[in-house]
Amino acid sequence: MIFDNHNRPITYLRLAVTDRCNLRCFYCMPEEGIKYLPKAQLLTYEEMERLVRVLAQLGVSKVRITGGEPFVRNGLMEFLEKLAHTEGIKDWHITTNGVLTAPHVPDLVRLGVGSVNLSLDTMDRERFRQITRRDELPAVQGTLDALLAHNVPVKLNAVVMEGKNIEDIPLLAELTRQHPIEVRFIEEMPFNGEGSHYPVLNWTHRRILDELRALYPDITKLPDPANSTSYTYQVPGHAGTIGIIAAFSRTFCGTCNRIRMTAQGTLKTCLYDNGVLDVRALMRSGATDDDLKAAFLKAFAHRPKNGFEAEQLRSPVTESMSTIGG
Repeated sequence: MIFDNHNRPITYLRLAVTDRCNLRCFYCMPEEGIKYLPKAQLLTYEEMERLVRVLAQLGVSKVRITGGEPFVRNGLMEFLEKLAHTEGIKDWHITTNGVLTAPHVPDLVRLGVGSVNLSLDTMDRERFRQITRRDELPAVQGTLDALLAHNVPVKLNAVVMEGKNIEDIPLLAELTRQHPIEVRFIEEMPFNGEGSHYPVLNWTHRRILDELRALYPDITKLPDPANSTSYTYQVPGHAGTIGIIAAFSRTFCGTCNRIRMTAQGTLKTCLYDNGVLDVRALMRSGATDDDLKAAFLKAFAHRPKNGFEAEQLRSPVTESMSTIGG
């Protein structure tokens, strides 16, 4: 196992396989979209396989596939087949918007997917269209149905947005009554390609919890798993659980065990940093596996203490979450 300079273990890689997405969620990118990278500037699947193998040898045991939207990249299932059999990787997961996912659910099960994070900010078709700028709610609901039918552990991710989907908090929370899923409410972050929407974030994790307590006075705090980003709760009698992620408040940095690799091969040791290592350039310049390991270890030894420190060391945020990797 490897540790950073703050004695936090690094065991979890979030790997973006593409910067492209088939939705245009307003909190993730501008309406006109972003300038996508040419394919030659993205990591190839072979390069991804190599970096996962190298990181596994250093102690990374969990991988989450992200995007953009992973399923818009051709060849994804073949890559997942190899990922699932990588020595040292104990479990792998995927985050998706669900538009193209349903037909692949049986194969995800066959390959042993640990869980699927499904982005769903609203249960209302018109609000979905307004938020994502696409009319794809039926497809996403079809993916949710397929995942539940195949008993895949599901975490439903909903970004809480003032004036956009506050009325969906009770609708989404109520899904936990009958379904063994975790509905997670996430503070909005300023990664939409144009900076934050609000001078002050009003819907913080505390306000979200107050809203849930008003709905369910008997909601109960559960123990949180190690390195969890989510504060977990359950309403007595409900089959599922409710999580709150303080993504903007950044209250979980002290136990962070995750790193990110963007689709173009930039290592981010914190969501809020500017990128600390060009892994693609290293690999394409002939670096050996030992060279890669040494570069990773050097980067891990200079990791920011938290997201606020990382943000202070960078220029103002103008990235899209699609380019960062979820």
